[in-house]
Amino acid sequence: MTLTVDGLAALKKLAGSELGVSDWIEITQERIDTFADATGDHQWIHTDPQRAADGPFGAPIAHGYLTLSLFIPLFTDLLDVQGVTTKVNYGLDKVRFPAPVPVGSRLRLSAHLASADDVAGDGVQIAVDGAIEIENGPKPAAVLRAISRFYA
Repeated sequence: MTLTVDGLAALKKLAGSELGVSDWIEITQERIDTFADATGDHQWIHTDPQRAADGPFGAPIAHGYLTLSLFIPLFTDLLDVQGVTTKVNYGLDKVRFPAPVPVGSRLRLSAHLASADDVAGDGVQIAVDGAIEIENGPKPAAVLRAISRFYA
C-alpha cells in the first residue's frame, strides 16, 4: 500500500520510519533481454538460457544493475510525495548484490526512511535503506542506501 505525504514538512516527519514492502514483480527472460539490449550487456549468464542452464546458477540470472534499477518503481509503490515540484535521484551508497536472481523469480522492496534533511534550494534530501528481496530466498538480491532530493 502506497503511503502518500503532502509536502516537504510531512516528508521530514517520516524520518526513521519503516515504509513497508512493495508488491511483487516477476523477473522474466523478456525483461532480462530488454535490459541487455538497452545496456549492451549480453553476457551469456543472462541472455542464453541453454548455456546458463549448465552454468553456476542452473538458469539465466538477472543483471545486478537490472535488479538495482527496479528500486525506483518498487519505491514509488511505497511512497508518493505530493506537493513538490521536482524529485531527483541523487545517488546510492553501499550497494551490494548478496544473491543472484534466477529468471522466474519474484522481487519486492522492503524500505526504511533513514533520514530526511533540509538542503539548499528549498529541498529535502532523504536516505532510504532498502532490501530488494527474492520471494522465498535466504538472502536479498540487493541491499542499498538510495539518496533522493525533493524540492518545493
